[in-house]
Amino acid sequence: MSDVMQPIPFQNLLNWILEEYKSEGAIFGIQKDKFYYKKDDVHFRLFGEKCETPIGPAAGPHTQVAQNLVTAYLTGGRFFELKTVQIMDTLEIEKPCIDAEKETYNTEWSTELTVPQAYDEYVKAWFLLHVLNKMLGISTSEERAFVFNMSVGYDLEGLKTPKMDNFIEGLKDASDAEIFQTCQAELKIAIQEGKIPRITDANFADEISPRISNSVTLSTMHGTPPEDQEAICKYLIGAKNLNTFVKLNPTLHGYAYVKAALENLGYDEITLKEETFTHDMQYAAAVKMVRNLLAYAKECGVEFGVKLSNTLAVVNDKGTLPTNEMYMSGRALYPLTINLALKLAQEFDGNLAISYSGGADRFNIADILAAGLKPITMATYLLKPGGYARMTQLAELLKDEQAAIARTTIDLEKLAQVAKDALENPRYSREAKPDASMKIGGTLEMLDCFVAPCTVGCPIGQDVPEYIRLIGEERYAEAYELIISKNAFPFITGFICDHQCQIKCVRNDYENSLLIRDLKRIAAEKGFATVIENIPPFEKTHDAKIAIIGAGPAGLSAAYFLAREGFEVTVFDKTDRAGGMVAHGIPGFRFPEWALENDLTLIKRAGVKLELNCDPQIDVEKLKAEGFKYIHLAIGAWKSRALRIEGSQENVHGAINFLQTFKRNPQSLQLGKTVAIIGGGNSAMDSARAATRVSGVEKVLILYRRTKKQMPADHEELQNAAKDGVIFHELVSPLSLENGVLKCQVMELGEKDASGRRRPTPIAGKFAKFKVDTILTAIGELVDYDILKANGIQVDEKGNIAVNQFLETSVENVFIGGDAYHGPATVVKAIADGRKVADGILAKESVTQRTFTPPAILFDDAARAEAVAAKKAILTPQPSPAVFDVEYPAETRRCLECNFICNKCVEVCPNRANVAVTVSSSELQNHNQILHLDALCNECGNCETFCPHNGAPYRDKFTLFWDEESFQENANAGFLFITDTTLKMRYHEKIYPLTLEEGQIVSADSALRDNKEAQGLFAIILAVKNRYPYLLKG
Repeated sequence: MSDVMQPIPFQNLLNWILEEYKSEGAIFGIQKDKFYYKKDDVHFRLFGEKCETPIGPAAGPHTQVAQNLVTAYLTGGRFFELKTVQIMDTLEIEKPCIDAEKETYNTEWSTELTVPQAYDEYVKAWFLLHVLNKMLGISTSEERAFVFNMSVGYDLEGLKTPKMDNFIEGLKDASDAEIFQTCQAELKIAIQEGKIPRITDANFADEISPRISNSVTLSTMHGTPPEDQEAICKYLIGAKNLNTFVKLNPTLHGYAYVKAALENLGYDEITLKEETFTHDMQYAAAVKMVRNLLAYAKECGVEFGVKLSNTLAVVNDKGTLPTNEMYMSGRALYPLTINLALKLAQEFDGNLAISYSGGADRFNIADILAAGLKPITMATYLLKPGGYARMTQLAELLKDEQAAIARTTIDLEKLAQVAKDALENPRYSREAKPDASMKIGGTLEMLDCFVAPCTVGCPIGQDVPEYIRLIGEERYAEAYELIISKNAFPFITGFICDHQCQIKCVRNDYENSLLIRDLKRIAAEKGFATVIENIPPFEKTHDAKIAIIGAGPAGLSAAYFLAREGFEVTVFDKTDRAGGMVAHGIPGFRFPEWALENDLTLIKRAGVKLELNCDPQIDVEKLKAEGFKYIHLAIGAWKSRALRIEGSQENVHGAINFLQTFKRNPQSLQLGKTVAIIGGGNSAMDSARAATRVSGVEKVLILYRRTKKQMPADHEELQNAAKDGVIFHELVSPLSLENGVLKCQVMELGEKDASGRRRPTPIAGKFAKFKVDTILTAIGELVDYDILKANGIQVDEKGNIAVNQFLETSVENVFIGGDAYHGPATVVKAIADGRKVADGILAKESVTQRTFTPPAILFDDAARAEAVAAKKAILTPQPSPAVFDVEYPAETRRCLECNFICNKCVEVCPNRANVAVTVSSSELQNHNQILHLDALCNECGNCETFCPHNGAPYRDKFTLFWDEESFQENANAGFLFITDTTLKMRYHEKIYPLTLEEGQIVSADSALRDNKEAQGLFAIILAVKNRYPYLLKG
């Protein structure tokens, strides 16, 4: 692929804007309802220029080409930090160069264009912003109310070269520049031809000032000596008469401070190099330099301040980006940058202009502004889903902050509060975002790629967006019916599901995931009574009888789905209550008993027979002799794995036995004052929380051989344990127990193991001792393999059980699932296994026409599309647990309904290289399809990061090419118009000539005519030709 962007000529940019706005009500993919209109005259003055909002895009991917600057302006940006230019403008930048998955990293630092190309882009954007302001009424101000700030680097020698000098002087006064004159002339023609609404006087073009920028932000290389930085600034201030910001590095804090701050916030996987800090300018030298420059700027009659902050150079050990070093920004940088701002502000008693960039977002930007820091620029924030349109919300949020916008000094008290919060607020910790990948796997298809990641991430494939919309529309019975079409335990999963769906939720890229599990509970609670009354009586329609051994989630799930299809199903259980581990082992504080009873009612109403207190000895042949054709072994995993330590085992107990006793008769437990739980999974958390509730227990410890961060327990359960007062001790491995003293080997993390986690290794001679009364072992549960083997089921020496795709064992018609097959797992995985077993039996019985299917759900698609579009790019916090049951309707409105409209790759592309096109074709499932524009792409990789599939839209999506050379260089499937009616298309690595005849794409190749996907691609080509012709005019 070619990773070189093609600048778009001014006339073509103007035509694109005018045509897209007229036909689509959008510009560069931003719908007009996301435009920010300034309806008052609140503003501040910067370098003598009016600026009507204090925000804008930072020097970076959003300020590199003209369309980026236009898009940022439409969404509320008014301070534009143009992407950095330098003398070395033909560097090869390895790609991808951006990884914004969680913390953001990049490996590029100056424009990828040549200096003259960059200059042309900034001039074109300058004209376009003036046009858009007048044409759309963006501002009520008669005076221009936005600021262009040039950004240059990296040494004095380079800045003094003719090329760089022409760039600087050309932005100070562009009147003699060829591109300025071209834009002016072409704009006049467009006005004279009546193309631009609300602009009729061609003199408008002459009134656009050639004085584009009177300010500069200086970037220098890491390690540039302070005296060199001062000399460059003095050159820009004195010789060039520019108002100047100098960008400073977070390394001014020092290695120890930064390392401790990041570790305290949980960013212990970020690897720093101490030499990066010692090599960079030191704090005292920076203060001295700033004092000197403040005095010099005053002497020269210009303004001076600092830009905080640069990115933080870290070791590239993620393996995503190609270089050895990468530069961190965004949420992880925020605590460092805001505290550096405080440090410097205090140094200068609040009288220092600070241009701020470093983790500003919807939740902190008002406080940053109130402290007196401005302008505030951002890059990482705009790289996330929602993209540029996120800035509209920020502009709206700040529009009433008149006092803060007008402030000319820094409020040290306010800034101290903001800085303190950044170091302590859990929202800025690494744990605030899930560690697990949000990718769902699978191929990114060229067409019809929209999916709901939550649904794919759910083991039972719950239709999450649909039931959430039903809840929002108060259609609770329909929501409950939809849930139980795939899930026999809506109440239990509404309380204790490990909600893998929430890890995949796109809202994690906004603020926090949707509270999907809680919404399921709401649907169950409000829909249960209506639906349960209307479930028809069981009617036997099949002869085959089915026996299920074990009344846990895996067994009851299979029973439910089979009974609803008309099979006679009997569930046998050795205990006195159905529910398996849910009923006997999961503590009552995790869910109310009535929740399980409601789910059991549903299962029994489906026609399932329950036989309890049965003989625990399982005899498959006997069951077959009794007339059961199919047998499902859902016997669970009830044996705790033994703890191998030296010394007494008298007070060492398995967690499962403990939890069963706690559930049945907690008063009988005598654990002593101090209880230690060994393990880090959910059973360990349940045991620890239960132990805190046992009479006489004063202290509960969890001991784990890895770090707390590596514990397999759900993050939510870790938090709950901590809230209950459980004390965590990480990196300790039990060795012996003597006289109530548990001796543990202290560990440290070494190299990564097969799981991707760093392997714990012993620290020689280092031990920890704990005085304990009882030890509970939660280091895994075991299946009773003897029972399986006694019934002829094939189990190897590692405990692996041979099964087919439907979990049928080596014994014909005998199935196995849940914990009995996987070992200890989650409730929802057991439910999924039950469904899989049911599907297997239905397949063996040749049942192809299901009687029990998900209900047909009807929505108003037009209203749905409008609602989804309105939610895009809007960050909205979760409701607090205390008020959730009242405020849940607001939570339903946070759902982005990704399987209806996704477009993440469109939103996150800084260059607008991915376009959503509306296509009507019987060959396509979705009207909305994604088209990639080769000429605008620099392969930064951001769309790949946020695509839920294992794919890259810039490689995998159907691609429009503007010229033959690009078509030949790039291997993407795509098309190129040669004339108005002839084109060529690459498809599966073969090139096909096509023609446009009577409004249809015609191919001489029958393979294309009979190919459904190819016909879908033809529909996209026709849509581009007929509805989006401006895309063809690069």
